Amino acid sequence: MENIKILVPLDFSDLGSIALHSAEKLAKLFNGSVTPFHSYLPLNEVDGGPYMFGMGTSTMEDFDEIEEALHERLSELAKDEIDSSLVTEPLISIGNPAQSIVEESEDFDMIVMTTHGRTGFSRFFLGSVSEKVLRIAHVPVLIVNEERELTNLERIMVTTDFSDHSKEAFPVAMDIAKKANAKLELVNVMAYDPQHEDEPDDSKKQLREQRLKVLAKEEMHKLGDLLETKLITSEDTPHEAILNYNLENPHDLIVMSTVGRTGIDYLMMGSTTANVARHVKSPVLSVNPKTNK
Repeated sequence: MENIKILVPLDFSDLGSIALHSAEKLAKLFNGSVTPFHSYLPLNEVDGGPYMFGMGTSTMEDFDEIEEALHERLSELAKDEIDSSLVTEPLISIGNPAQSIVEESEDFDMIVMTTHGRTGFSRFFLGSVSEKVLRIAHVPVLIVNEERELTNLERIMVTTDFSDHSKEAFPVAMDIAKKANAKLELVNVMAYDPQHEDEPDDSKKQLREQRLKVLAKEEMHKLGDLLETKLITSEDTPHEAILNYNLENPHDLIVMSTVGRTGIDYLMMGSTTANVARHVKSPVLSVNPKTNK
């Protein structure tokens, strides 16, 4: 990911600084750049139109003035928060925020977004901008918030359910671990339902641990001593188990595929998992294998 180009959607909420700082961390690591971005809907496309504000029909000059003001504000915000040498020309788009973010990201290597904000992840579990971006973006998406700013990079988790989909997240996790000289922990959950089955015995656990170590050696041997494996045996769903483990053993970053039994799709499956996800203490970098370049 050398010379990484990072797109940072901003809605001018207070959390924008967290997204910018997180993007700055990766940009410095990979000799990259940060591009602030804002998408808006013209007043005449909002319910009630401009007339509710006592305004007449908008003209192209109005749009030009709006975009010029947004451009200046984005540039000032970014350069006030992070190293100005990393900041490129801001981008402005008119239209649906999620679609605009995804379309603009075609020319970038990563999206960094906050999990709250007017056009951010405020309704993450309700079919919001964020969910759409995660599902259809062609590039990895880093999710941050007040408790998830990317600061240190010493300990990274990457999850696997042994599916090919989950492996799509491995190269991204490895690139970051190698560049940051961080420990990378490959995690698998051995889930069981106590109502229908007993806890796996030691022999089954040892077989699964061996399988995990073989996978790590096959896919990530270049990391050498930086690589660790962790098998979690749990009554919880795989995603709850991963999140609970992270709460007890905080990581600086979690890297996950958005598809698979341990993927971010699990975050859309009910209030219990949603509540766990809302309290995770680590930034989450999602990789969509269905659309990943």
